[in-house]
Amino acid sequence: MKTRSFKQYFITGLLVWLPMGITVWVLTWLVGLLDGIFLAVLHAADSLIPGMHKLAEALRGVPGLGVILVALVILATGVFVANMFGQWWLRKWDSLMNRIPVVRSIYTSVKQVADTLFSGSGNAFSKALLVQYPRQGSWTIAFLTGTPGGEVARHLNQAMVSVYVPTTPNPTSGFFLMMPQADVIELDMSVDDALKYIISMGVVVPGGPDQIPSVESSAVKQSS
Repeated sequence: MKTRSFKQYFITGLLVWLPMGITVWVLTWLVGLLDGIFLAVLHAADSLIPGMHKLAEALRGVPGLGVILVALVILATGVFVANMFGQWWLRKWDSLMNRIPVVRSIYTSVKQVADTLFSGSGNAFSKALLVQYPRQGSWTIAFLTGTPGGEVARHLNQAMVSVYVPTTPNPTSGFFLMMPQADVIELDMSVDDALKYIISMGVVVPGGPDQIPSVESSAVKQSS
């Protein structure tokens, strides 16, 4: 009895500290990444501009300053490209990057993905779907990303949809599939709820614990 109570207390404490610890770890990693970018820019400026050494040394000691400055640079860039001159400059920059052989492939691929994910007109992850994967009879959560187009669409003889099947507990990796539209089931749950469902490996049920069917109700359904 004491062993069982000790185990329950330990698991309860772990459930409190684990989300908090992972959150702090992710935030610390993000702050370190942005600070690293800021320090790299400071080092380059210190090497190119005379008299920047003292200012660079003073700014290096301010924790979290890189996060603020990088966020301000991103915000200022967004404001800059929102006007006509900024759009002209952006087109020139895209044209330059598209002329570099190796950089062109990486730049265009990342730009297309970023435009789809973050643009207000994008349709990435617009709906949560229920699909059979990796075989018939096995179901998983997927996300609608669009419809096949171009040469691929010309080779398909039925209505198809493009879906992304994420892995768990890391949804940033997964599989891109083109499936018949008749084989996917559109869910009413939001994309955020579906992501929580996937990351938790099915533990966090959308709608709360009340949505989990009891053993008695499951037995009734099977008997009927």
